[in-house]
Amino acid sequence: MTTATSVTVRVPLTIRRRGGRKLVVTPDGSAPGVAPARTRADPALVKALARAHWWKRLLESGRYASLGDLAKAEKIDRSYLGKMLRLTLLAPDLVEAILDGQQPDGVTLPALERKTEPPRPFKNQRLTLCTHGF
Repeated sequence: MTTATSVTVRVPLTIRRRGGRKLVVTPDGSAPGVAPARTRADPALVKALARAHWWKRLLESGRYASLGDLAKAEKIDRSYLGKMLRLTLLAPDLVEAILDGQQPDGVTLPALERKTEPPRPFKNQRLTLCTHGF
């Protein structure tokens, strides 16, 4: 007759929300022998980035003379338009990370809307966005 033995294995992990989904993060950021989980880009953030760049193009082309004119044509609040246009100042590597769903924790559309303006130069953005205010 054999007796049942139980073994308890404890794995420290963290559950984080990213793009509306829950993501399990192990201490080293990966799980051995398991392919990294595919992430999904935050659709609201991607849409806001696309719109911001579109609006910037419209302003730069001269189609609209001012933020007020563009806001009126798009039927949106001028201050909202100004906040969204600041997304065009994000560093290219951050934009790429957002599009790949790999943005740093806390980099969400509401968090970016609360920021006054992304810091320049680009090399300082990732440090500032990841350590302050998120």
